Amino acid sequence: MEQDYVVGVDIGGQTTKIGIVDRKGTVICEPLIIRTDAHTDEHLYFDDLTKAINKIIADTQTSGKIKGVGIGAPNGNYYEGTIEHAPNLTWGGRKTIKVTEILSGKLGLPVTLTNDANAAAVGEMTYGAAIGMKNFIMITLGTGVGSGIVINGQVVYGHDGFAGELGHTTAVRYNGRQCNCGRVGCIEAYASAIGLAKTAREYLEANMDKDQFNQRSPLRDINAPLTSKDVYVAASQGDGLAKKVFEFTGMKLGESLADFVAFSAPQVIILFGGLTKAGDLIKKPTEHYMNENLLSIWKNKVAVIFSLLPESDAAILGASALAW
Repeated sequence: MEQDYVVGVDIGGQTTKIGIVDRKGTVICEPLIIRTDAHTDEHLYFDDLTKAINKIIADTQTSGKIKGVGIGAPNGNYYEGTIEHAPNLTWGGRKTIKVTEILSGKLGLPVTLTNDANAAAVGEMTYGAAIGMKNFIMITLGTGVGSGIVINGQVVYGHDGFAGELGHTTAVRYNGRQCNCGRVGCIEAYASAIGLAKTAREYLEANMDKDQFNQRSPLRDINAPLTSKDVYVAASQGDGLAKKVFEFTGMKLGESLADFVAFSAPQVIILFGGLTKAGDLIKKPTEHYMNENLLSIWKNKVAVIFSLLPESDAAILGASALAW
């Protein structure tokens, strides 16, 4: 019998999403979600993940029709099938976890794993905006900043499986922010959802709303910890400080993208992830500052676009594409 379905698993810092995908790139059921951050022990997490995968296969009556499982995960090593030293996972820590070995043993299915951003790039080539493209860069803007680099139609993995960690290239050389990876000044510390919220807090502490915009930002009225969504809502309503936060974030991201273009000359850069919901608030300053910092041979030649994968299913589709 032809195996017509694959399982896509997106392991995020807070939640893990699981879906069943057919050959046309359709997620055939409501994705099943479990908490990633509810675990501090990887063994308990993978027990729960196995139960969830078996449940969704049973619920969709696809038992015996599953070709394999594809997983996108932070610090995923495609060559080794491992998650290694993943600071954004509560059970990741500074250790190596043999993910494909563990899950294959539990499920009796082939399992393929890669970095979450590489999975997004494969998904975009298979189902989305990069169909037919051979040279592009995928940038994921979520809890962290990830990247998938495609050159001549192939994802770049390097000799050890970890090539393309553009989120941990340096955006601020001196007195930069502490990044979760242990380094200082990474672009992830500025252009991620967490980084954007931190910028907003710094601007509020500096009284920028009152000193530069002569108005009290509505962000001051939020009692809970400030999030990127709060900043987006305020910016959408015209708050000057919140819009300045997006401009700064786009500036740092655009400057970094100009560097990325210099080494691979992509046709496009595709933005993916939660921050892209902000639309032009993030896209326009990113494009502007990227072009401002590009060598003349690339100015206005590299488009910055958003992923075309359906928002609710994008990460699952990206992961599932690995399993075909």
